[in-house]
Amino acid sequence: MSPVLASSDSPVELQQGGPSDRAGLTSSVARRAARPLGALRSDGAARWLFIWPAVLFILCLSVFPLVGSFALSFSKLIFSSGGVNLNFIGLSNYQQLLFGTERVHFLGLLKDPNPVGWAFVITMSVLAGWAFRRSVRSHQLRPLGVALRAVGAVLLVIVSYYFAQAMMSTGGRPGSLIVTLIFVVGGITLQYTLGLGLAILATLRLPLQRFFRVVYLIPLTITPIGIGYMWRMLTDTSKGPFEPILVALGLRNWTWVTDPWAARVAVIIGDTWQWTPFVFIILLAALDGMDQEVHEAARVDGASRWQTFRTITFPAILPVSTAIVLIRLIEGFKIIDMPAILLGGGPGTATQSMTYEAYLDWGTLNLGRSAAVAYLLLIVVTVAATVYVNFVRRPVAEEAV
Repeated sequence: MSPVLASSDSPVELQQGGPSDRAGLTSSVARRAARPLGALRSDGAARWLFIWPAVLFILCLSVFPLVGSFALSFSKLIFSSGGVNLNFIGLSNYQQLLFGTERVHFLGLLKDPNPVGWAFVITMSVLAGWAFRRSVRSHQLRPLGVALRAVGAVLLVIVSYYFAQAMMSTGGRPGSLIVTLIFVVGGITLQYTLGLGLAILATLRLPLQRFFRVVYLIPLTITPIGIGYMWRMLTDTSKGPFEPILVALGLRNWTWVTDPWAARVAVIIGDTWQWTPFVFIILLAALDGMDQEVHEAARVDGASRWQTFRTITFPAILPVSTAIVLIRLIEGFKIIDMPAILLGGGPGTATQSMTYEAYLDWGTLNLGRSAAVAYLLLIVVTVAATVYVNFVRRPVAEEAV
């Protein structure tokens, strides 16, 4: 036996023996861990003790509001002096948005498509049929995959017909659903194009390169409300800073807020100015991390800048680009600050997004319909993100291989 010091500085005799002694010591430790106090002191119990409060806290902040808002979308909440009355009304909120009194506000005013609209529907139908036929002939899909592709093709034709009724018809006008899609598609296209172009310029050895890398990030330091009010001032054609330019172009009495498409363009420009730096900084990091020896070898072989970009640069940043577009796709559907501050959703309802419509219903204490709009938005975002991921997954996988 050899004396050793325990944590209380009192000597403890430690048996020095063979395997049998060590086995006895192990069994003693196991018996202590099996006791209630020993179980609390074990590593597994400590992990559960420290993890579960955080897990429960996150569940309370995410799952409970999700379940509560889902139940609220099937109800009508009425505030009274004595409390709150919650009445179950089934699908009435969804029926108002899709088929009832709020259909024009949510889906738009739908009319028969004009010849251009019918040509668009026929073209999209042919493309949907071609894509479905190609996926079936690949012999790489299971029956469930074929069924999902068929449902997707049918949904594409339905959405194309709906878009033609609202946008390519006489007397038709879009609702908040199509307005949101316009903001998402237009904004992401401009943001990615400008962000990629600025990132490529920032990688070139140009004068003041470091200065412009910092300047490009300035919009990220401004709050969305500040950006909204700034663009509200810039788009003021009566006393804004661009008034002399508009007068010189013969647009003295022209204004953004009286033309629906001009108002939507103003919102897209403001949103693009706000979020292009986000795309720029991530693409710049991806470009800086590329192996420059490959580019130098391509130049030695006589490849032009466009050929180098198309065959080397873009495939290398394609996975990063896919993630950026997916993030902006999800965030773009939640746009509310720019339409609300810049134009108040006007003129009329020309710039009212789905999020802004849900906010207006919430402001009028129509919480059930507001929750229904939010869940319809969730469905649209899920479908759009799933289609996008499945569309780009094969090119990204091929480039990775």
